[in-house]
Amino acid sequence: MRKPAAHIVWDWNGTLFHDIDAVIAATNSAFAEIGLEPITLERYRELYCVPVPRFYERLMGRLPTEAEWLVMDAAFHRHYTAHRVGCGLADGAETLLESWQAAGGSQSILSLFGHDELIPLVRGLGIAPRFVRVEGRTGPSGGSKSAHMVRHLAGLESVDPGRTVVIGDAVDDAVAARDAGAHAVLYTGGSHSRRSLAVTGAPVVDSLAEAVQVAEELAGSRPSR
Repeated sequence: MRKPAAHIVWDWNGTLFHDIDAVIAATNSAFAEIGLEPITLERYRELYCVPVPRFYERLMGRLPTEAEWLVMDAAFHRHYTAHRVGCGLADGAETLLESWQAAGGSQSILSLFGHDELIPLVRGLGIAPRFVRVEGRTGPSGGSKSAHMVRHLAGLESVDPGRTVVIGDAVDDAVAARDAGAHAVLYTGGSHSRRSLAVTGAPVVDSLAEAVQVAEELAGSRPSR
């Protein structure tokens, strides 16, 4: 019996979609509304975590109240929507997606970005045909990816978690992969520092090309050509 093809689950924000500059700009615009000092990219990468309210706890010294969180979250998304207009795919991403598909591997997107915004964005960038599924968040923001990952992989036909690699930019991507029985490769171009990613024990890379190369090794073999 032929084993399932290797599968990649791509994270979106900070991985396939290079938006870290928009994230920092939106974060600082939102901070200004609630009286917090601006944050540098380096400090953001050292402190960022999910669930996102924990990130604010690291900044504020306490968890935000529910009312504060709703204000912070709404402010961030409002500013992010304005700033993301100038963002696009990470360097080389389009070629990597095409090559993986052409080689017989399957791939999907699982993101905590809102589903109704994610779908038209992926279509508008012309890459939707590369994926067997594109799935964003449908519930409240601020949570973890683990439960979503388990459901995502369970819903994909002929995908073996043991031959699946999650490529993302966050510690939460490694945790979600582990909880779903998959592998992970973590990319330094997004929300986390190399140091914070390394504590997961997952391979850490500086380019998506290297991420795909490591994914091929972790999945057991290259997809058949």
